[in-house]
Amino acid sequence: MTIKLNQHTDAYETAKLNYANVVKNEVSTPEEVEKAWVAMQDSLVTSLTTQITNQVANANFDNVVLANRGANVLTAEESKFYNSVVQSEGFKDDLILPETIVERIYEDLTTEHPLLSVINFQNLGTITLTAITSEYEGAAVWGPIFGDIKGQLDAAFKQESIAQSKLTAFVVLPKDLKKFGPKWIEAYVRAQITETYAVALESAVINGAGPVKHQPIGLIRDLAAAVDPTNGHAKKVAAGVMTLANDAKIIEEFAEIGELLSIKQNGKPLNVDGKIVLLINPSDSWKVRAKFTTRNAAGAYITNVPFDFTIIPSVFATAGEVVAFVKDRYDAYRGGGVEVTEYKETLALEDCNVHIAKTFAFGKPRDNKVVAIYTLNITTDTP
Repeated sequence: MTIKLNQHTDAYETAKLNYANVVKNEVSTPEEVEKAWVAMQDSLVTSLTTQITNQVANANFDNVVLANRGANVLTAEESKFYNSVVQSEGFKDDLILPETIVERIYEDLTTEHPLLSVINFQNLGTITLTAITSEYEGAAVWGPIFGDIKGQLDAAFKQESIAQSKLTAFVVLPKDLKKFGPKWIEAYVRAQITETYAVALESAVINGAGPVKHQPIGLIRDLAAAVDPTNGHAKKVAAGVMTLANDAKIIEEFAEIGELLSIKQNGKPLNVDGKIVLLINPSDSWKVRAKFTTRNAAGAYITNVPFDFTIIPSVFATAGEVVAFVKDRYDAYRGGGVEVTEYKETLALEDCNVHIAKTFAFGKPRDNKVVAIYTLNITTDTP
């Protein structure tokens, strides 16, 4: 069990929503994006500091009680690492976070953020990566006992060089660290990096313009269209309209989505049962879920989505659109650990030490048939 600092203030949630709106607006200037990002980071620091101060003030530092309340028991390496951070009031040297902490960061990412939990997140351990993927049914083939299998394996597996992009997060630590113990510093650092990475990764997994912009290739991007040397991959054209007008229309529209995503780019069929995700802006998700919510005989309201589709809201999804995708066919990679260094440039805070946490990541749909975009135009029920 680990200490959780995820009960964020309303001010932070508002700042995150503002950042999402700015980054989704394709006419936003880099200065506007940076201003919104800094405002969000400032609110995150305030939120985390408030939470940890309140918890420390109320906690009994007996280890048994802490464990019962969900506090993590640090390994010897982790304790040594964070004790040195406390004593030096920050990260004074270029340091790589212990691998156990990094794994905990990504575990939090993939359990507390629904979109990141349904994509393939792989740790390949290095900065320059070679990824090997297979298309399931080709990985085991029948043939003559003494036949040549090399060609079959070449067709089944694909090797791809991945030039990852650097993902940087600010880590802002209060200068009076000594009033906190290493367990709380670990929770603070981990929560700050996790939340910052989660926001950046979720935005990029949906909207990333690709290597031209030093970003992953997002779900909404068209892999078949020409890549603009300035703006990167173009956005996909909507494949249709989702109206959810009545029961019959809902079944028809969902079946069309399933049929479209059940064919890979090479024309081969694909089993997508239980694997289709509908990514929707939170402002639309309530209207969509309302269409599938009924009251049972016991008086309880239950929500059942046809064909076992999964609905995931995200502030980085565009309002008025539904992004339908096959959840295990978007591949995300990370490597190089998480390096924390002291930040000595112009950004400075009076009562805090500023550091940067760097890692390397990339992601892309497996082919151009992984995703389809639909315009959402919910109409009133008709007979």
